[in-house]
Amino acid sequence: MTSEIIYIGLLCLHAACLIPLAARGIRRRGFRELPLDPLLLRAPELLFSITAVFFLFTFIYATNANMDYVQRFMTSHGNLRLAPNSTQERTSALIRFLPLLVLDVAWYVIPRLGRSSKIRPALGVRSAVGVWSLGLAVLSGTLSALSFPSFLRTAGLPALGWISLVPLFLALGEATLPLGIFYGTLAGLLQTMISNYWLGTFNLLTLQFVSAVTLLEYIPFMAVALLLLRPAGRLGFLVFPAAWTVFDWLRSMGFLGYPWGMPGATQYAVLPMIQVASLTGVWGVTFIVVLVNAAIGWYLHAALTREKQGPAAGITLVAVLVFTLGFGAIREAQAAHAGPAPRTVRLALVQQNADPRKDDYRADFDTLRRLTDQSLPSKPDLVVWSETAFVPNIRRWSQEDPTVYPYAALVRDFLAYQKSIGRWLLTGNDDYSLRELPTGEERLDYNGTVLFSPVGARVDTYHKIHLVPFTEYFPYKKQLPGIYQLLLSFDAYLWEPGDRRVVFQIPGASFSTPICFEDVFPDDVRRFVAEGADVILNLSNDYWSLTETEAMQHAANAAFRAVENGRPLARASASGLTCLIAPDGRILARSPFFTEASLVVDVPLRLNPETLYTQWGDWFPPVLAGFLLVFFVGGFIWRRRP
Repeated sequence: MTSEIIYIGLLCLHAACLIPLAARGIRRRGFRELPLDPLLLRAPELLFSITAVFFLFTFIYATNANMDYVQRFMTSHGNLRLAPNSTQERTSALIRFLPLLVLDVAWYVIPRLGRSSKIRPALGVRSAVGVWSLGLAVLSGTLSALSFPSFLRTAGLPALGWISLVPLFLALGEATLPLGIFYGTLAGLLQTMISNYWLGTFNLLTLQFVSAVTLLEYIPFMAVALLLLRPAGRLGFLVFPAAWTVFDWLRSMGFLGYPWGMPGATQYAVLPMIQVASLTGVWGVTFIVVLVNAAIGWYLHAALTREKQGPAAGITLVAVLVFTLGFGAIREAQAAHAGPAPRTVRLALVQQNADPRKDDYRADFDTLRRLTDQSLPSKPDLVVWSETAFVPNIRRWSQEDPTVYPYAALVRDFLAYQKSIGRWLLTGNDDYSLRELPTGEERLDYNGTVLFSPVGARVDTYHKIHLVPFTEYFPYKKQLPGIYQLLLSFDAYLWEPGDRRVVFQIPGASFSTPICFEDVFPDDVRRFVAEGADVILNLSNDYWSLTETEAMQHAANAAFRAVENGRPLARASASGLTCLIAPDGRILARSPFFTEASLVVDVPLRLNPETLYTQWGDWFPPVLAGFLLVFFVGGFIWRRRP
């Protein structure tokens, strides 16, 4: 029902905007003779943007029609009404939205063709660039999305990262403050929806919430950045690199933290460039990428508007790149001549290629056992199963009668098998604790990892601390009960956050296990290493996405955690990317996506000193924030002088 209301609203909005055109006789004079009215020229920009966003959402969401678990959800809850398959659902979206998009594009393009010099005064812009600002913003959002691992190329197109923001910066150079906010927000929203399209299958509300949060985050960011740009003068090329880095850092914090899609992450495979992350975290790479875009945009805009710009941008850019690439080359040379590691730990990373939400727990366990048996001849020190690989709660069902409860029987079989192999075994698993209240006991559920010893003893358990907002965690049950009930009605399974950073110990090695989403948070992983972890061991379940794109994006983010902390990082994922990443970010070994596999890897353990980032944490963004504050105050005072 909501989608129908939105579509009818779009139809009404288009009709209301087209009425003035008809009233002015556009039908008689043709689109090329559209009066030079700024409102009529700007109207298709707004209409296209709104229509494109809702079309993208509808087209992406259609993927759910082909998913078995969603079909069952539809039957039991009735919150969704989808066509029998994704092809029909996407065809329906095209039939509804494509005519509106074509109309908006025609309304936008035709009046501007060959009339740039006449339209500039009406739009208040100085060059032809300002006439096509909407197209530049859309281009920037699209290029930014494609620079990451995407549906176009699973490995991504890192080269696009160096130019993807240039069209947006050109548009912002010609825009008023309100229009600049609009173009920047649109580019950010398009980049988020295109690069995160796989969120449409994660949870039935995730894409909506992420899109809404992105919209609310970009509006104040663009407003602040553009206001800082005004007094910057010839040093304005530094404003957006600093502001964008601070923005990405801020949006990684708190309940809504989602540090996905940062410009620096596009360069995960460019090893000399990303070594600076050991000093600054991924934030330093983001700063450099945006700086290159800003400098190019700075000089292009100056050429188009025939303004003279000094050499400051070029000199700064060259100095930063020389330092970064020089530092990276030194780090790479050190890694190449390091020699064999004094000790190693052998891991068997099991990828069962199964969706735990389909409740085939016995079949999943049989697969895990078969793949583990294949790895045992290699004599691994530790067998690693992915997040929620074994779903039934081991703590709970081990206490129940296996003749009465099927889950209890399955847990008993698991415990017997684990003891029989005589190996350390780590698995993702639900866990719980009981809290005493005046009214009785309250059960707290956790997403966890559990370590078992070779003799079958449960050694330690880690409870996931940084949970996925809205789909794993919602801390405002009492304050916002309506949203809480909505989440429950859409089958969200909410956990409690853990409160202890566990460093597991096995003979010869220590490791910590950030679970799934946690390995995209730089400071969270840094804290595990600071607690003494030799190895970062991420357990993930990316099967739900049904795409290699999401899995590769996840691994690309994780690669920075290895570089930042100078520690090897291994990943055991339900469907990929199961891999071993070296401390310099190289992927040393990997399993294919969406296949059953058991990857045995020898993880080198070196006595590397803590990196500057491990010691100091997120020091770089606050320094940039201080620079922006001083810059703004100093520029304001200077411009106030007689």
